[in-house]
Amino acid sequence: MFVLEYKIKPVPTQVQAIEEAIRTTQFVRNKVLRFWMDNRSVGKTEMFRHNTFLRAEYPFVKELNSHACQTAVERVLRAVNRFFENCRNNQPGKKGYPRFKHNTRSVEYKVSGWKLSDCRKRITFTDKKGIGTLKLIGSRDIYF
Repeated sequence: MFVLEYKIKPVPTQVQAIEEAIRTTQFVRNKVLRFWMDNRSVGKTEMFRHNTFLRAEYPFVKELNSHACQTAVERVLRAVNRFFENCRNNQPGKKGYPRFKHNTRSVEYKVSGWKLSDCRKRITFTDKKGIGTLKLIGSRDIYF
């Protein structure tokens, strides 16, 4: 995976929209984790179906890009799988039981939900959260 990190210059309304997207991702992650805790026999497919159910039930979740919501579910799956792996391997100490997140500070847009400008100096987020276009600040060239 190829990851580039840049600083951005948002206006206050964009900061609020970004924080709302982060809170929505945290909400989805915690709801899917609660679903797993209540129904231990559920697997990957049921967790993704629960994500679809959350998008239908809560309108603010539907505003977030579907890939960003799916990434939150993938994070829960990684935590659950790591917990069972540690139990299976008799890891000494705590096994790393998945916990609810209260201070999540990231949202992942993997394939869709964003568009890089032609000059490669601005990024536009296309979901319904209203983030809009942000200026990228950094010295690394994005021409690849």
